[in-house]
Amino acid sequence: MRLISTRTLKPGMVLATTVYNGQGQALIQEKVSITERMIRRLSELEVQYVYIEDRLSSGIKVKDAVPYAVRQEAVYTIEETFKKINNHRLSINAIALEKSADNFKVIIDTVLKEIKHNNELITILTDVFTYDSYIVHHSFNVTIYTLAIGMELKLPSKQLEMLGLGAILHDIGKMLVPEAILMKPDKLTIDEFSEVKKHSQHGFNILRQLHSVSLIVAHCAFQHHERLDGSGYPRGIKGEDIHPFAKIIAVADVFDAMTSNRVYRRAMLPHEALKVLYAGAGTLFDKNVVEAFRNSVAIYPNGMVVILSDGRKGIVSKQNKGLADRPVLRIIEENQNELLHPYELDLKLNLDLVIHDFDADYESNVTNVN
Repeated sequence: MRLISTRTLKPGMVLATTVYNGQGQALIQEKVSITERMIRRLSELEVQYVYIEDRLSSGIKVKDAVPYAVRQEAVYTIEETFKKINNHRLSINAIALEKSADNFKVIIDTVLKEIKHNNELITILTDVFTYDSYIVHHSFNVTIYTLAIGMELKLPSKQLEMLGLGAILHDIGKMLVPEAILMKPDKLTIDEFSEVKKHSQHGFNILRQLHSVSLIVAHCAFQHHERLDGSGYPRGIKGEDIHPFAKIIAVADVFDAMTSNRVYRRAMLPHEALKVLYAGAGTLFDKNVVEAFRNSVAIYPNGMVVILSDGRKGIVSKQNKGLADRPVLRIIEENQNELLHPYELDLKLNLDLVIHDFDADYESNVTNVN
């Protein structure tokens, strides 16, 4: 399968992955030939990229970090719990979360098992979902990234469970922020942004009342927007004053926010978001956490058409574990000519070459699967 921009889609191309709505219903099924109507629908939903099947990418597979059924169950549990959070009584909110704590622990255990059995770098297929509730899906994505970082840092199992809970619940305080502000498509006013920033304090106030989980989970919600140089919020604390778990969640949170479609901006690609993280490594984000993240996540996911420093183009076909920027490629073009017989190139073994860019609009002379 091959990742292309929806603006490059043409009728007759075959969709390689199902596109779902926020309720888990299939909008467009995999293996379906794309029509003009489907292309318009994807554009209306602001889906930026889709996977198609063609001869050039035949045999290339993309595995989501967790199976779809696991994601749906987790999203449902998070959503049902978050719906019970309200502005009236913190004690009622705490009771709702206490009842869900065991379910969250099951989710974390399941995600950890999936990550352990995944032989490739973590990939989250964000563009196969159209989100009705960004916060819910974001919370789950951040949990996956956070646990992947925690495993790379070799945290013990008890700490991973606590870290996972902190990740699932890091944005729980946003349920007390007016939805009109959270979903506003325009730039927020100073007062509106002040309301949004209160979600860290709201989350802390709710979570610190829980008896079944550590107070550290509350501090994950409280501190995930703090930055090493003191430029974060809500307290502007620095360096070692920020809990290590909050530093991990901060990186996962920012990466997922940047690579997800929002009402006010379009998503970045993974390698673009990683550049932003690296630009802030040591000043905003913990360097070791950013490195652990880089070693865990597919920055150039399978199916991407990339341009090498020598001008050749290739489709990412496999990942080299721990070497996110040096995947295995299927070279499909050189000297500006599409190859009749593509060949494999492992960037791990060709250190003189680097990935220079991503070609989302690559148009093959062969788009048929048959």
